[in-house]
Amino acid sequence: MARTKGRTVGPTKASGQVGVGDSVIVKAHVRDPDLGSGIGGWQGSISEISDEGNVVCVDWDSATLTAMPASTIDQCAEQGLGWDQMWLDVSDVEVAPRRDTPAQRAQVLARLHAQHQWSHLGDEGAQIQAVIGAVEPGDEWAVLEAWDAHLRQVLRFPFEAVIAESQDHGPLHAGDRLTVQAITDRDDLHGLIVRATHQGHRLEFPLCDLEARDHRSPNYAPLRAYVVWFANR
Repeated sequence: MARTKGRTVGPTKASGQVGVGDSVIVKAHVRDPDLGSGIGGWQGSISEISDEGNVVCVDWDSATLTAMPASTIDQCAEQGLGWDQMWLDVSDVEVAPRRDTPAQRAQVLARLHAQHQWSHLGDEGAQIQAVIGAVEPGDEWAVLEAWDAHLRQVLRFPFEAVIAESQDHGPLHAGDRLTVQAITDRDDLHGLIVRATHQGHRLEFPLCDLEARDHRSPNYAPLRAYVVWFANR
């Protein structure tokens, strides 16, 4: 079976062997049904059982989640797969002593979600995580400050950019070219603001609407990561 849930809660007992809430361990021969890697010895609690009673959903416990390779979590996120639980044939698991409490599992889950919240975006997600991974996710101003400090350090000014997003107001349009001179401000609504020139005129413009013209430029990847973060924040 795969990770994706496709069934409603069925009986409370699966084939007379295990039930909802039971702590189980995966048998040694079992492999991840999506990724193909071995998962023997992984442990968790049964949260759901299929209508037929032959398939169970195992919510991995805090010890298994802590030991789970970061690459596995990232790969699952990129492929749109869940990583904190898995549907398995009931014959693939057996009852085992419980190793944690719901509170301990919740604490580990919160930490891992924070560490991998951008993994679904692939390489750009890894760049985003590197910039803001240490910042409290709910502190939007601190996150923006982290981007400000990072981009001031890595972007090479001045550089040529193109407006990548359509503009609701003003004389500029998608496709217009600007020369970006510097980051000048931070704004709650528009993010980082840059000073730029367009056809000899100076203006202030949101960085989130720009793209470096030269895809081979060292500015392209960090600016792209910021734009992707801003669109998905």
